[in-house]
Amino acid sequence: MKKLLIFIFVLTTTLSFSQESLDNLLNRFNDKSVPYVNVNELAMPKSNPIILDTREPIEYEVSHLKDAICVGYDKFDLKKVTETIPDKDQPIVVYCSLGIRSETIGKKLQKAGYNNVYNLYGGIFEWKNKGFEVYNSKEQQTDSIHTFSKTWSKWLRKGIKVAN
Repeated sequence: MKKLLIFIFVLTTTLSFSQESLDNLLNRFNDKSVPYVNVNELAMPKSNPIILDTREPIEYEVSHLKDAICVGYDKFDLKKVTETIPDKDQPIVVYCSLGIRSETIGKKLQKAGYNNVYNLYGGIFEWKNKGFEVYNSKEQQTDSIHTFSKTWSKWLRKGIKVAN
């Protein structure tokens, strides 16, 4: 009986996690203080935003959005960003794998006075899932996407999953 209860618990936990929507995931980790921009809006920019990749450099080297600037997460340096982007009204889109780490960086930018910061909903995973192009460190198109972790990799449905 005990084994049966453990099996049922594991099964229901696994099923509920696997059926979780991206909305639910992001609602669990984000407070939406950095407004989202969806991939279709970013793919057809009207305001020509600066795109900041808030993942680690190793992730950026595997795959990133065209013209994105790698600012990292663990070693994010706000001073470098303010030197690179002195205009606090410049539209900025931050992204990461799914949009969780990028919200943290987006908040730091807002706190520094940037008032036009947006978080890419679903990050590079959603970008690739919708069929948009990504580039490697040689600025060549690639289907490889760094998945950050095995847990998060389930959210990437298109492309080649790369982890290290």
